[in-house]
Amino acid sequence: MIKLKIKTGDIVRVIAGDHKGEEGKVLRVDREKNKAIVEGVNMVSKHTKPSAKNPQGGIVKKEASIQISNISLIDPKTKEATRVGIRVEGDKKVRFSKKSNQVL
Repeated sequence: MIKLKIKTGDIVRVIAGDHKGEEGKVLRVDREKNKAIVEGVNMVSKHTKPSAKNPQGGIVKKEASIQISNISLIDPKTKEATRVGIRVEGDKKVRFSKKSNQVL
C-alpha cells in the first residue's frame, strides 16, 4: 500500500479524464483501491427501488469514485493545482505544497 497525500476534506482539482478541470472537496478516500470520492465530480445515476427510506424510488444522482492519480491538491495560497511533499518539522510529519512551500 502506498502513502497517499490526499486526505478527506482537501480541496482538489481533476487533472485527467472526462471531468478534467472540475474542483471539489474530498468526501472519502479508499486506500486499498487508490480511489477518492470528490463532492460534485463524477456524478452517476443510480436506479433505486422504493423502500422505507425512499418511498418514491426512482433515479438518484450520486458521486462515483475517481483515481487518486487523476486528482491534484489545490494550493490554498495560489489557488492552483500543486504537488504535495512530506517533511519532518520537530517530531511531526507535515504535508506541504511544492509550489508555495506552505504547510497544508
